[in-house]
Amino acid sequence: MFRLHVQHEPGFLHVAEERDFTWALDQIVGEVRHVLARVSPAQAETFIQELETAQRIFCFGAGRSGFVLRTFCMRLMQLGFSVFYVGETITPRIQPGDLLIAISGSGETGHTCGLVKQAHNRQARTAAITAHRNSAIGNLADLTLVIPGTTKLTLAQEEDSHQCPGSLFEQAAFLFLETVVMQLFHRRLGRDREQMLARHADLE
Repeated sequence: MFRLHVQHEPGFLHVAEERDFTWALDQIVGEVRHVLARVSPAQAETFIQELETAQRIFCFGAGRSGFVLRTFCMRLMQLGFSVFYVGETITPRIQPGDLLIAISGSGETGHTCGLVKQAHNRQARTAAITAHRNSAIGNLADLTLVIPGTTKLTLAQEEDSHQCPGSLFEQAAFLFLETVVMQLFHRRLGRDREQMLARHADLE
């Protein structure tokens, strides 16, 4: 069998790989920055008020978006909130005065929509994190937080992205929630690391 052997100058392959990585990283950072520039700071402030006034907080999301919300749920616990992730065996019944946070990039995830409806039926407050305000979840929730990143649906009105479907929304949502965490860390704990670490898991 004939095989073509191509010789490269020393360091050629390394430089090409570096350019590929740097290009990809620049694309991701630029896309996320563009999306978050469209998010109003007022959204974060309204969301923080919902968190602060809720008796208890429940969180749910499907797929990768759900993992993003799990990281936020963990931080809320470490900040001193009473918080649960829907589906865990220790999650209690939701009641009036509680808050359900639901995340869905498309805003059309069936199970997530169903949980928002259930929370409403029990007179609990609801907050939706989605890319589409006029989606099923966006129209159901008491508070809709719009993170206009590309979703798995890749609709015409969504941001253009070089990334896999859904990645841009998930990345932007994670950073939005991390910004909320940072604000709460300063306001509630005065940046006291010891208070936060006192609630950090030690059975690891």
